[in-house]
Amino acid sequence: MLVVKLRNLGDVLLTSPVFSTLAAHAPQAEIDALVYRDTADMLSGHPALAQLHTIDRGWKQLGPWAQFRYERALIGALRARRYDLVVHLTEHRRGAWLTRLLRPRWAVAPDGDYGRFFDRSFTHRYRVVGGNRRHTAEIHLDSLRRLGLHPTPESRRLVFAEDAQAGNRAAVLLASGGLTNGRFVAIHPASRWHFKCWPVESMVALIDGLQDRGHRVVLTCAPDPAEREIADAIVARVGRPVIDLGGQLGLKELGAVIRRARLFIGVDSAPMHMAAAVGTPTVALFGPSGEIEWGPWMVRSRVLTSDHRCRPCGFDGCGGGKRSECLEAITPMRVLAAAEELLGEAS
Repeated sequence: MLVVKLRNLGDVLLTSPVFSTLAAHAPQAEIDALVYRDTADMLSGHPALAQLHTIDRGWKQLGPWAQFRYERALIGALRARRYDLVVHLTEHRRGAWLTRLLRPRWAVAPDGDYGRFFDRSFTHRYRVVGGNRRHTAEIHLDSLRRLGLHPTPESRRLVFAEDAQAGNRAAVLLASGGLTNGRFVAIHPASRWHFKCWPVESMVALIDGLQDRGHRVVLTCAPDPAEREIADAIVARVGRPVIDLGGQLGLKELGAVIRRARLFIGVDSAPMHMAAAVGTPTVALFGPSGEIEWGPWMVRSRVLTSDHRCRPCGFDGCGGGKRSECLEAITPMRVLAAAEELLGEAS
């Protein structure tokens, strides 16, 4: 069996219940995945995964001949597996032509216009409930429901596998700051999409409030310069020092740090989904993106939004201006209250 998800980090992690459900129904089967190389760590180590195939997004920049060689090698490796089933979880033609080349007995994909040539690539199509009415994890599982394979409550959970090396490095970094498991709040303030980011001054006020109440704070961010700029601005303005791990962690290490936190606070981003996968209680801030479709999945959480009637619009800021007033309207006191409520429940 092959599951194809060529999208970004959080999208790939939200496919993890598909592997668990397939394994529950066919424990003797080998289940592979095909994802972009930079997202592979979101699935690597999944107990139901046999092989992880990857596509490098940079192949196109290598020129047509190099791209052809890489693509040919990938197709050869996939054909050698002789898949009976392909589960294609993205609405684009690349999965359609791959499925046509692999010729599995069964293939399922979301409804969509794949073009006349690829119209018969799939034996089954599943309907996608859009408009912020169904969680993405459930939409992925609808592909299996279409085949008559229904998930159990346990197999619907996200899975993020931590490796020993990442866990050891996370423990060392936390110990160097005088922290132990369950004794800190992890905050990931940024997203690769700036319109999903909460204002720096609001995040500073939140961290100051948490530290005034005796909570230690660990700040994380991706190595991306734009995210690092946001984290640096926060670190420079907080009243007391935080443990700043921004840009220092790989995906597995970030997951290990979040797993050891007592609470996670962040915006709609991949680390928020990682927190849900590792079972860390989560406070999530949502602006233009839909919380029903993308919110924390099957974990104790508080999701904060504004009452703007236009949200969730899905736009890159109001009028496309990269700033989302609905997100900026969420006050630090609301986030602090939600955090204290979850921390109290944990106690």
